[in-house]
Amino acid sequence: MNARAPLAIRFGTLHDNLGEPKRNGTLLIEDGRVYAVGGSETEIPAGARTIEGACVVPGLINAHAHLEGSGEAQTMTVFVLTTPTQRALVCASNARKALHAGITSMRDLGSSEKLSIDTRDAIANGTIAGPNVVAAGRAICMTGGHGWFVGRQSDGEWDVRKAVREQLRDGADCIKFIATGGVLTKGAVPAVEQLGEDELRAGIAEAHKHGLKCAAHAIGTGGIKNALRAGIDTIEHGHLIDDEGIALLVERGAHLVPTLAAIRCILDGGDDAGMPDFVLRKARAIGEHAETNLRRARAAGVRFAGGSDAGTPFNYHDGYAYELELMQSMLGMSPREALRATTVNSAAALGLQRGTLGPGEVADLVVLARDPDADPRAFRDPEFVVKDGAIAFETR
Repeated sequence: MNARAPLAIRFGTLHDNLGEPKRNGTLLIEDGRVYAVGGSETEIPAGARTIEGACVVPGLINAHAHLEGSGEAQTMTVFVLTTPTQRALVCASNARKALHAGITSMRDLGSSEKLSIDTRDAIANGTIAGPNVVAAGRAICMTGGHGWFVGRQSDGEWDVRKAVREQLRDGADCIKFIATGGVLTKGAVPAVEQLGEDELRAGIAEAHKHGLKCAAHAIGTGGIKNALRAGIDTIEHGHLIDDEGIALLVERGAHLVPTLAAIRCILDGGDDAGMPDFVLRKARAIGEHAETNLRRARAAGVRFAGGSDAGTPFNYHDGYAYELELMQSMLGMSPREALRATTVNSAAALGLQRGTLGPGEVADLVVLARDPDADPRAFRDPEFVVKDGAIAFETR
């Protein structure tokens, strides 16, 4: 479909994130933007395609994903046994899957080489299909730290600054730092701090100087607080957060991206799924505390943004609906809260003008067969995905 062709969507319910849902109306799209939202009697422009749907929501935004990963059981092994060319093809495939699942924007928080950046550019110029990508390039970690096999190993304040400058040179949109150990790296302990507060402060200052937002992989409470005191914009995971870390999050106004599916998909896979023992052991230890800690954070007023860590074991790019369901079942969010977390809040965390569907705004949206207010699993089966005003996926 021509990106500039007008489109009319007759809806039963519209969750535009601008107030109460609108019922039984028509949403008009022209030149890639929402032109108007009116009642069912709204006149359809000549030449417009008309589609009907039970429910319309803004396009979903996955604030934490890794396009090189496809949910393999052994993440480290993937990077040892594949070439950059092979992984580039995987990135293209996963970008298409994410788009077809209703994700119209995403943040790739760590890739080898420049693959996420190159994928972003290929999508932007129309070479491949996919969401709008905000790309971090290579994650910055300490030598031998979590993700060393794919990240930029760096030690000391000036080396961290240099690593930031390298990502800037390569075209990164944001910077990711590794503040604690992680689940998928052998020998890395999630509760233990890695890059120190001084290193984080230097790297964040360098990134902010150039207008780049910063994310910190931070599971353990010490690393969470180091990153927040250093000025981080988003905390990724945060599963072992304590009350002091929660207070800092609220005080600093940073977003917490809980990546609930990352741990849950590992636990769902279990002993016979082919994952290394160290992955299961660490995931189980984190899983014992994550829900309680994150519920406390929500009760305290922490701002949550949606991100699934897609690409990690059994956590697929077309499975983002599971993250929304876990936000409801694990954190106690309502369907509308989960929708806002994965649209408005994720857009704010990434610095995007997305997440609402008012007149004049970019027409990124998903047409669903059911209203999420009535069925929390409604996000699993999008009927249409519209990106920049053009139909990117349809089932009928």
